[in-house]
Amino acid sequence: MHNVQRRVGMTFSLCMALIFISGQVFAAAKEVKIGFALSMTGGGAAYGATQKNGIQLAVDEINAAAGSEGIKIVPVFEDDASLPQQGINVFNKFINADKVSLIIGPTLSNTAQVTDRIAQQAGMPVLAVSNTAKGITEIGDCIFRDSLTEMVVIPNTIKVAKEKLGVHKVAVFYGNDDAFTKGGYDAFKQAIADAGLEVLTEQTFAKGDRDFSPQLTQIKSKNPDAIIVSALVEEASGIVSQARQLGIAATVPIIGGNGFNSPALLKNAGEAAEGVMMGASWNASSSLPLNKKFVAAFTARCGNPPDQFAAQAYAGVYIAYEALKKAGSDHKAIQSALGQIKDLDTVLGKFSFTSGRDAEHTPVVQVVKGGKFAVFGE
Repeated sequence: MHNVQRRVGMTFSLCMALIFISGQVFAAAKEVKIGFALSMTGGGAAYGATQKNGIQLAVDEINAAAGSEGIKIVPVFEDDASLPQQGINVFNKFINADKVSLIIGPTLSNTAQVTDRIAQQAGMPVLAVSNTAKGITEIGDCIFRDSLTEMVVIPNTIKVAKEKLGVHKVAVFYGNDDAFTKGGYDAFKQAIADAGLEVLTEQTFAKGDRDFSPQLTQIKSKNPDAIIVSALVEEASGIVSQARQLGIAATVPIIGGNGFNSPALLKNAGEAAEGVMMGASWNASSSLPLNKKFVAAFTARCGNPPDQFAAQAYAGVYIAYEALKKAGSDHKAIQSALGQIKDLDTVLGKFSFTSGRDAEHTPVVQVVKGGKFAVFGE
């Protein structure tokens, strides 16, 4: 009888152990839903496509190792069509129908200025991975971004242009009907003033314009040391190409903002893009082990190397994951956990959020060299 009781007791203990293990396995498979609002069509499509590739790579890597941390990401992708109104529809769907725990996106600052207010009101944490315009995080304490603002990147770019290229007189050319391009203009204007550069002329264009020759002819007549341009990549490609066609010498550098950081510039402008400079938050040649691994994996999967937008999106998923490991799916807990991220190793380098929930890491200056983005001076 004693042996029977002993065997029963052992069987019970084994069952409890299996239940416990099963419970642990169940916990390891916990799913957290993230909404990804990306510009898959419209003016920002060149950015949205590469962002999605970077995101999917990160999600696949995290989910493959889900057992180690107990979090599996369920991605919900939606196209915001590069339009604020469609972005509103996407955010409302994420919040009310999909019940996501976190939103990453949208691609463009123009859209974010509207959609992030909806998220803030709903208490939904948002991580921007490409919004660089001024005022995004000021919308509220639910809004974070891993993309360095133009106000951080552009002054460094102007400083390098002045010190390394001897730039003293500039022409400024910017889009006056978009939050991103106007924000870039504001950042350039402040940086130019702080550097003591002379502005010879200011010219504007509108989103969707194709002919920039009247403005570029005016700029050429002023004989600037450099042309400062704040534009999204579609217009940027046309401006760069037409500037060279009009005989603005390659010795006159064109200096762009974050909108220039896309392979579409290299593809669309071709040889005319050689020597174009722009500020950036990342470069593929970084020797960081995490970055080397990312570049190799992305290139193997997509057949081409990643750009800055892919890198920021990839990093954004891992930054979100860091918060999810601590907070689970609770909105308020995720918000708190994001704010506590400090010196996290990412493909962007050591990453932290500032007290204002903006990105904090070291910017770089890129130049188009041999048909590729290279770190200026290397």
